[in-house]
Amino acid sequence: MNENKLKTKETLIEKIKGNKKYVIIVAIIILLLTGISYLLIAPKIELKGEKEITLEYPNKYKEPGYTAKTLTSNITSKVKTTGKVNNKKIGEYKITYEIKNLFLTQKITRIVKIIDKGKPELTLKGEENPKVCPGKEYEEEGYQAIDNYDGDLTEKVKVTKETENWTYTVQDSSNNKIEKTRNFTYIDDNKPTIELTNPTTMTITEGNPYKEPGYKANDQCDGDITNKVTTTGNINTNTPGTYELTCTVTDAAGNKTEVKRKIIVQKKKTYSNGSGVIYLTFDDGPQSGSTDKILNVLKEEGVKATFFVTCKGPDYLIQREYREGHAIALHTATHNYATVYASADSYFNDLNKVSSRVKNLTGVDSKIIRFPGGSSNTVSRRYQPGIMTYLTKEVLNRGYHYFDWNVDADDAVGCVKSASPSCVYNNVTKRLRKNRNNIVLMHDVKPYTADALRDIIRYAKNNGYTFKKIDMSTPMVHEKVAN
Repeated sequence: MNENKLKTKETLIEKIKGNKKYVIIVAIIILLLTGISYLLIAPKIELKGEKEITLEYPNKYKEPGYTAKTLTSNITSKVKTTGKVNNKKIGEYKITYEIKNLFLTQKITRIVKIIDKGKPELTLKGEENPKVCPGKEYEEEGYQAIDNYDGDLTEKVKVTKETENWTYTVQDSSNNKIEKTRNFTYIDDNKPTIELTNPTTMTITEGNPYKEPGYKANDQCDGDITNKVTTTGNINTNTPGTYELTCTVTDAAGNKTEVKRKIIVQKKKTYSNGSGVIYLTFDDGPQSGSTDKILNVLKEEGVKATFFVTCKGPDYLIQREYREGHAIALHTATHNYATVYASADSYFNDLNKVSSRVKNLTGVDSKIIRFPGGSSNTVSRRYQPGIMTYLTKEVLNRGYHYFDWNVDADDAVGCVKSASPSCVYNNVTKRLRKNRNNIVLMHDVKPYTADALRDIIRYAKNNGYTFKKIDMSTPMVHEKVAN
């Protein structure tokens, strides 16, 4: 039996050996079929654009695209991508594209590099080639460094100081570097300045002493050189005329500046007995409702008046007063005694404010004034004893003419309780005099004063009086100073 099995095995071997060519052919066929099947189902990814992309910040990455195919079909929709590019951050990023088809898989990677090659922007404030005072160090005017990626790098700027120049250097996180230089010229070719206290033109009255208001001199390199100022010129305050003082200062480098001050000594005013002239004056306005009514009456009666204005009330009324030919004079900005009479500086600060208002509205630089409460007021003692004695002289030194009154309508006190036009009318008419200039004090903020005005004017006309407005040639009327 064993012998039969052995023969069978040998026979089988012989058959296989006899069909060797057949086996090879079968194997080849199997391989071909396998290869063809692989080629038919094998996926292939193709990237659009470069496989490695480099972008300079702040350019943004935009996916160029891809395709995926087999020999028989387009399978792009089956591609899965992983990885993301952060356009706001410098670095290297990988994007992986993967596709599976049956049992076959393909992966491919794209490299995206975000780099920064932009230099920071370095700005030097002030001049890049400044002039510097001899013997002094340049005073830094400032600088700023801004990078398109890192932002503000000003604090990282390094300043290298040399005698002839300073070098400014800054580098960003990507080692992009920028450098700028200030080159210095050591020279003082700027003239010093002289600032005169008070206006450059002053007016004083004959016989009054001239008091220099003062000045300040400053030089870019030497600083305060007021003590180096010299003054030349003579003033004879007893002789009317125009005089000139010259203030001169020279700095250490020899640069010289001159400033001239004009002093006008005006003839002392004499008080005329007058000839029945009436100067209607109105304080404290303008005020809507009463000032415009007064203006209507003045226009209809053909009379010019003087308005001592404040910083209150509407602008259009002051403009109308000026436009209709009345004199615009200065009273006070605030009419607050505590503020006005706190000091001489406080008084002139208040006066300058109302002066500026008039100048802005009319173009007139008025020099006609009336003190709040008049020059004889005693309320100012509460705030500054002796201030009126000083102010009445100082305003004349500064070219102002101040006016009190010799006819008081008493509309701000005595007639207030009754608010009667007849009260105002009686006070004015009984105090008028033919042998003088009559400066009549009234207030255009009082409605009953406006109601009395027409009758006052007609009384004056019927009794031979004439009307004028105050100007710089009008003889001043002053009360006795009581403080």
